Amino acid sequence: MSAMTDLAAETRLLGGGLESLPKVNLLPPEIAERARFRRVQSGLAGALVLALAGTGLLYLSATGAVGDAETTLASAEQTESSLQREKAQFADVTAVYARAAAAQQMLVQAMGSEVRYSRFLNDMSLSIPEGVWLTDVTFAQTPDDGTGTIGTVSFTGIAFEHDQVANWLDALSRQSGFAVPYLDSSESTLIGQRPTVEWSTSVVLTPQALSNRYTQTGS
Repeated sequence: MSAMTDLAAETRLLGGGLESLPKVNLLPPEIAERARFRRVQSGLAGALVLALAGTGLLYLSATGAVGDAETTLASAEQTESSLQREKAQFADVTAVYARAAAAQQMLVQAMGSEVRYSRFLNDMSLSIPEGVWLTDVTFAQTPDDGTGTIGTVSFTGIAFEHDQVANWLDALSRQSGFAVPYLDSSESTLIGQRPTVEWSTSVVLTPQALSNRYTQTGS
């Protein structure tokens, strides 16, 4: 029993002595340096892999953006080509409008001074005073020279009394397109046994008498 106790004590003594011994690195410095270098290389390689991966992702993203832009450009070019074809179908429209405008201008030049005499005659037939009859109407139109006169109209007729001729002149003064009604002559005469008056009057034709049918847009 004493021997076993002494052995355990000796073992504890040796163990405690081993734990207190200093640690000594017996590897050569070159081997340790190479190990550190390999660790640095491994770190750099990992960083390089990450950098390459990021660059690849950026490249793929840029490639996708370029592809989308090219697709958009191709679509725009296709749309432009379609519009150009449609435009070509209507190439004659401008020429047609130009010819229509030229024709309208010619019509204005030819008919811009039109006076619708039939309308004047109709209006006068509704405004002739009682006891007055027209025997002749003569229109003489002249170019508009800026004086407010585009011609004259002469009337001859018969009335029973001179007062009725005066009423006729008053009716002419109210007619649009007429101005300055004037009595040219008035002579008493007989129709059978009935006293009558043969008269002649005239008026100035003004620009208000123009129809303007061909000088207005859409006419």
